[in-house]
Amino acid sequence: MIRIGFGFDVHRLVEGRELWMGGILIPFEKGLLGHSDADVLIHAICDALLGAANMRDIGYHFPDTSNETLGMDSKIILRKTVELIATKGYRVGNIDATICAEHPKMNPHIPAMRECLARVIGCDEDAVSIKATTTEKLGFTGREEGMSAYATVLITSCCTTLQACSDDYRTLKR
Repeated sequence: MIRIGFGFDVHRLVEGRELWMGGILIPFEKGLLGHSDADVLIHAICDALLGAANMRDIGYHFPDTSNETLGMDSKIILRKTVELIATKGYRVGNIDATICAEHPKMNPHIPAMRECLARVIGCDEDAVSIKATTTEKLGFTGREEGMSAYATVLITSCCTTLQACSDDYRTLKR
């Protein structure tokens, strides 16, 4: 069985924060404001994965009111999300994501993002597509007040039993 999910996330750009995108630190004078590290790309991917598996959303599993998630590295959220969908017998088929930002330019960082996300998920880099665009100076993104990301994912049934799927995921993690 295959299922498709869609995710979206947005965060405000502020002074005094690091800019994390796709699991990597990007040199920039501003960063994204959020309860965790505010990685909009990973958050959009997690929402898409959870939606595809009919497991609600990132805020349900990783609430911004919890001290446990305060300052959390979004790669941990992604890893836990992949583990969550595995409990229902699913694994990532592929990801197609788009980052919306005026500055800094994201294209030079996309290969490192793809490598990082594939490693965290336990999939082939070819299964992770990341694109970047501007909004032609329109809206909050164009005014450089924030950044957003969109993600579409395909998940597939990974095994005949839930235990076998969980075992497969643990093997991929090594």
